[in-house]
Amino acid sequence: MKKFLALAITFCTWICFHSQNTYAFFGSFNWDKNTEGIYVYELDTIKGKLSKVTSYTGISNPSFITLSPDGKYIFACTESKTENGGSVSSFEFNPENKSLTFISKQKSGGENPVYLTAHKNGKWLVNGNYTEGSVSVYPISEGGKIEPYVQNIQFKEGSINPDRQERAHIHSTVFSPNFDYLFLPDLGADKIRVFKFENEKNQPLQEAEIAFTKTTLGSGPRHFTFHPNGKFAYCIEEMGGAVSVYSYEDGKLSNLQRIYTHSEKYKDNFESSDVHISPDGKFLYASNRGKENNIAIFSIQNDGKLKTVGYQSVKGKHPRTFNLDPSGNFLITANTGTNNVAVFKRAPETGLLKKVGKKIKIRNVSSVQIKKY
Repeated sequence: MKKFLALAITFCTWICFHSQNTYAFFGSFNWDKNTEGIYVYELDTIKGKLSKVTSYTGISNPSFITLSPDGKYIFACTESKTENGGSVSSFEFNPENKSLTFISKQKSGGENPVYLTAHKNGKWLVNGNYTEGSVSVYPISEGGKIEPYVQNIQFKEGSINPDRQERAHIHSTVFSPNFDYLFLPDLGADKIRVFKFENEKNQPLQEAEIAFTKTTLGSGPRHFTFHPNGKFAYCIEEMGGAVSVYSYEDGKLSNLQRIYTHSEKYKDNFESSDVHISPDGKFLYASNRGKENNIAIFSIQNDGKLKTVGYQSVKGKHPRTFNLDPSGNFLITANTGTNNVAVFKRAPETGLLKKVGKKIKIRNVSSVQIKKY
């Protein structure tokens, strides 16, 4: 009996030591660096409950965050929407002692940084600046330190809407599946710009054979994602209220489809915002702000095209971003307009969403990333 108990205790200890936890990271517009700006919650992957782990106070407007490939570091767009400001910052997250520690900060190379992405090798960080329409590339040194940018490329031309498209507005920076190209949806110019990314060079952004793909005039391309199979790409258009579908190969996009993210009763004033695909590659989700405040759900066909499945209210207003957990079982929305976070359980067979747990209050929550440790 004693031997059995000893074995049971050893087994339980091993399970506890090697168990994996899933964490959700939230950025916000705190507007005051003396208040909480970045939040970390643990996600119960059975019930969908969020439990607060830690937060960081001491940084202004960490509006968009991303994680290093190993999850050790958090990178944030900081001082967003701050006049004469704009920076990118790094933090270390330690899941063992549940701490968040500031590491470094650099100028963003433009006002209003809105999107960050890290290269899979952990050595590069790319930032998109919305207001002036530029992209900045930073080396990441040992310990998660962001070095000064080595490239800052400025774009100028706008498009047909004089109120929203008076000049270029880079809204996201997304690596290709092989991390050898970088795609930059430009809301102001109605273009998806592309560069080769040669990570061994001191200045990795190089001209691509095709410098950009035009989108529908006045559509305002915003966020961009690739299918897990690497053959298709999807761009959500903020002003056009649609998702454009492309086939993808070696840095080149070829248009396949353009489908609205809203029902026919909505005719204008679209505010579509974010787009993600379930890990199984079967469903695409797109967020709508404005009048709708919902997630549009699409099934993905074998040819990459989309078919509308339905819509799910986000139980709040202005879902600026959302994300799915690595298992694909949960979707979490950052509802900026109502200062809350909502968790939805995803049905893998139908793609439909069902609200679970209690909504979490986070002031001006604006970004969410989820990772298993």
